[in-house]
Amino acid sequence: MPHNNEPLYPIEYAFEFQDGRKRTFKIELDPDTISIVNPTPSSFPEWTRLDNERCEVCTLSPDKHEYCPIALNIAELVDEFKDSFSYDSCRVICTTPERSYQKDTSVQEGLFSLIGIIMATSDCPVMDLFKPMARFHLPFSTIQESMVRTTSLYLLRQYFEYKRGNEPDIDMKGLDAHYERVQKLNKGILNRIGSVSEKDADRNAIIILNSLAQLFNVEIEDNLTSVEYLFNIAPSGS
Repeated sequence: MPHNNEPLYPIEYAFEFQDGRKRTFKIELDPDTISIVNPTPSSFPEWTRLDNERCEVCTLSPDKHEYCPIALNIAELVDEFKDSFSYDSCRVICTTPERSYQKDTSVQEGLFSLIGIIMATSDCPVMDLFKPMARFHLPFSTIQESMVRTTSLYLLRQYFEYKRGNEPDIDMKGLDAHYERVQKLNKGILNRIGSVSEKDADRNAIIILNSLAQLFNVEIEDNLTSVEYLFNIAPSGS
């Protein structure tokens, strides 16, 4: 629990289907650590064990972690949507303390946003880098929005590294290398849920996340030229 008595930060996703069904998922983040705070699940599916399709880049000790933290936190979603096709239509409503977002979209896109924030806040060492972005969650973000947010927050991190007397990674070589590890993690998660998901909505959400990681690698190697034009606009009056 947060030590400064700040309330937990809630994020709620509601999936409303055309046949009247509604599924709601709520996560709460510790405001100090930006870690997801969930009740202990009533059951621990076998596929969530750390040694089951363990990610190639996993650094957790099996002696201390019997279960994969990401797998445990997405287990409810995987079970709920294991019979859903990625193209199934629904309305997704995301509610945060500051505002609400909604979009008529596919199950796949809704799960892409929800699984993304769960992965970032599950205390997986590979995903901890994305906790600041999770705190300022933007549902249904486009590839360009995600790229700008990720690189901006990474460079803000480098500013604080500089203030601490460390060498900042202005060239973002560290971010490039990190996304290579994220791709391997996504592959591991995909292998885990492949054994229990009968259709494709949740699996495709992971595939999209992995494609996003691959695109980030390309963009960083290309010096972010796809957004450079935004900063070539002459100031007014010049």
